[in-house]
Amino acid sequence: MKCDSSLTNRIKRARGQMNGVIQMMESDIACVDILTQLKAIRSSIDKTIALLTTKNLIQTIEKDYHLKIDNIDEALGLILKGK
Repeated sequence: MKCDSSLTNRIKRARGQMNGVIQMMESDIACVDILTQLKAIRSSIDKTIALLTTKNLIQTIEKDYHLKIDNIDEALGLILKGK
C-alpha cells in the first residue's frame, strides 16, 4: 500500500503529542490535563487507523478491478466524522 504524506504527518503529530504528555508527567501537571491530552491522542490515532484502512481498501479495489474511484472524499468524510 502506498501511504500519502498526510497519514505520515498524522503519526508524526501524535508522536509530538506523546512527547508533550511525557513532559507534562515529568512536570507534575494535573492528572486530568494529562488524561485530556491522552484522549486527544487516542482519537487522532483512531482516525488515522480509519483513514489508513479506507485508503487501503480503495487502493485494493482500484488495483484488483482496474478502476479509478473518484469523488469519494465527501462520503469518506461523512463516515469518518462519526469517529
